[in-house]
Amino acid sequence: GLTRQREFTQAEIEYFVNPSNKAFPKFKLYEDTVLTLFHSDEQLAAKDPVRITIGEAVRKGMVNNETLGYMIVRTYMFLVSVGIDKDYVRFRQHLPTEMAHYAADCWDAEIFGSYGWLECVGIADRSAFDLTAHSEAAKCDLQYKEVLEKPIEQTVLGITKASGIQVMKEFKKEGKMVKEWIEGLSQPDLKKIQADVEKSGSSKVIINDKE
Repeated sequence: GLTRQREFTQAEIEYFVNPSNKAFPKFKLYEDTVLTLFHSDEQLAAKDPVRITIGEAVRKGMVNNETLGYMIVRTYMFLVSVGIDKDYVRFRQHLPTEMAHYAADCWDAEIFGSYGWLECVGIADRSAFDLTAHSEAAKCDLQYKEVLEKPIEQTVLGITKASGIQVMKEFKKEGKMVKEWIEGLSQPDLKKIQADVEKSGSSKVIINDKE
């Protein structure tokens, strides 16, 4: 509408976080900040937004994680610092029909004006979608590697280089397909095949409609 006819400057922050640990060191400094949150459940039930601390919202699972909660609070603080009345700022969670398929959670900072509530900031946990897409397009490994004080040792099943060669020879024309299929199996599926082989000497599987 008319809002889009005005010239504006857009800025973006893309912050990367360990997907298995989304705790944020400075979150505790702001966890008592009270915000107006419009969760998708309230929207679907035609209820009003709620006033709640960001700490409680994260603990209850309303907001997915501490890193996202921290970004929401800092966005609120910025908007208030540039003159937006705190009573006219709220954060609305995307509905299930709006949420991107790869997003863990997504909230819009909305400001109330003459046109009603308008989105001015989007804050999303996009999981690893962007890095994965860039990595596949550039054919480059963009994984972050962390050196742990105490290494985590884990035994996993997998096809070795020698076994892969043997599979290629055994299945001839379909060898490459079978090898790639095995490499894509999850640990539970590999363990099932291993158990079948140890029990009866073979395991029957279906790959691309072929047994």
